[in-house]
Amino acid sequence: MAEDADSGRTRLEWLDKDECLELVASGGVGRVAFNSPTGPVILPVNYTMDAGTILFRTALGGPLDTDLRTGVEGAEFKVAFEVDRIDEARREGWSVLVRGGAHHITGEEERAQAAATGLETWAGGERELFIRIAPVEITGRRITRG
Repeated sequence: MAEDADSGRTRLEWLDKDECLELVASGGVGRVAFNSPTGPVILPVNYTMDAGTILFRTALGGPLDTDLRTGVEGAEFKVAFEVDRIDEARREGWSVLVRGGAHHITGEEERAQAAATGLETWAGGERELFIRIAPVEITGRRITRG
């Protein structure tokens, strides 16, 4: 959906995978979306990119722990992860959507590697569980003024 650039209107463009990864590479705050037993849930998390995956920390026993467990060894829970930056005054911004499986990091070596990323959370309390999202699909859009 493109508008006339001379009119000052906004233009919507699709981003390729490399552009999307570049936008989310710095880490920050994103949102994890999933189906819980009581319905759809979207929760904000601090994240970092690690070896091409999304990595975040959460509390043991919290919804991002219990609701993202399938109960089947090796089976993953499918999630969506969204990051955006919006300039409301200029009506510009971008949004990236990552879809893939959420993996609880349980092995000592894996946990040590995840902890070595320096990922910190804004939320108080213990956040000892690391969860990794392995992207299967990465899409994005940008709105710019012409």
